Amino acid sequence: MNQQAEELNRIIQEKSGIIFELLSKKGKEIYFPKKGIVGQAAEAQSKKINATAGVALDDNGQHMFLKSIERNLNLPPSLAVPYAPNFGRADIRAAWKKMIVEKNPSIGSKLFSLPIVTNALTHGLSVAGYLFLDEGDKVILSDHYWDNYELVFGNAYGAVLDKFNLFKNGAFDSDSLRAKLNEGAVGKKVLLLNFPNNPSGYTPTVGEMKAIAEIIKNAAEKGNKIVVVLDDAYFGLVFEKGIAKESIFTQLMDLHENVLAVKLDGPTKEDYVWGLRVGFLTYGIKGGNTELYSALESKTAGVVRGNISSVSNLSQSLMLAAFEAPDYEQEKKEKFAILKERYEAVRSTLQNEKYAEYFSPLPYNSGYFMCLELKHGLKAEDVRQKLLEKYDTGVIVIGDVVRIAFSAVSVKLIPEIFENIYSACKDLASL
Repeated sequence: MNQQAEELNRIIQEKSGIIFELLSKKGKEIYFPKKGIVGQAAEAQSKKINATAGVALDDNGQHMFLKSIERNLNLPPSLAVPYAPNFGRADIRAAWKKMIVEKNPSIGSKLFSLPIVTNALTHGLSVAGYLFLDEGDKVILSDHYWDNYELVFGNAYGAVLDKFNLFKNGAFDSDSLRAKLNEGAVGKKVLLLNFPNNPSGYTPTVGEMKAIAEIIKNAAEKGNKIVVVLDDAYFGLVFEKGIAKESIFTQLMDLHENVLAVKLDGPTKEDYVWGLRVGFLTYGIKGGNTELYSALESKTAGVVRGNISSVSNLSQSLMLAAFEAPDYEQEKKEKFAILKERYEAVRSTLQNEKYAEYFSPLPYNSGYFMCLELKHGLKAEDVRQKLLEKYDTGVIVIGDVVRIAFSAVSVKLIPEIFENIYSACKDLASL
């Protein structure tokens, strides 16, 4: 094992032996190469002659760039073409940490790590898989889940998706989560929570969120060592009163010494910048301190460097400029209002009792999506195909449910979606 990995492991073992046990074999072996090219280049940064980093500079010491690139930039090339640090730029990391506290005020003065910049959330999930999953490990998650988890955790790391029921009697199924988390021998557990949930569009109520935290705490008190991966991709998009508006990270980050919370979030969905590919990975654990978090950040940055090198500097510059813009918050409120109007149109449309003949909605209250369960033995894929062939309408089928991204549909077309689904079901039922 590399000496730099051993040094990080020593710090983690001293500060939290639990986290060290949670790390995968790769997670224990990974390190950020401070003594390699990156470190040597940093030592030479202020020197008259610097022949270290693999970049091309003009004779004046500035990064080379093509005029054809510069013509399409509203930012200086210096904020676009150079490599960003493997950890992410220090300014946007600090800004996002501040924003996490602002959006989750119950954090208060609790100590948590500085976020590491990832290539949006999918990459962040993969980084978490690298650090905490060995082949054959189980990832506990709800039975309504984003299908990309299968590629990220199953295909890439050989993990097994182990599902609990998301819903029972129209609410979060706490009993199913409790049973699944306490299933089998006491030991390492990996739990994935995704709220607002993709595909269902469900976020637990304030009471349900507290119950989830209590279930996790009780499992930890029995001796289980738990890493909770939080996919907060749709954070903030909550449309009903009484629904948890803060991330469960606020409750888990100091819940128990046996619980490591790994928060994955970013502007992709929150700020409507799907193609910029900027995300963040942040750690919190009871008793965590700066030295422990620094070691975890170094391992995480090592995974980033060994996988994609670093996240786009241009994307980070664009996002930081947005965060600092005086009208940023107002612009977000305007977009939120549009999504809420579409959500409310879905609610209003589904009050039509005739639709209950062929389908009923899963619980939903947030995010981009909602789902329908079909009746009378109708097959979701058959309905999807009928919608494409006859009704000029596209939806997504995940398992046996139909997912509708109301986020992508004009409010005036919302009633037509459900009328088309009703007609397609009626067509198939008459065969």
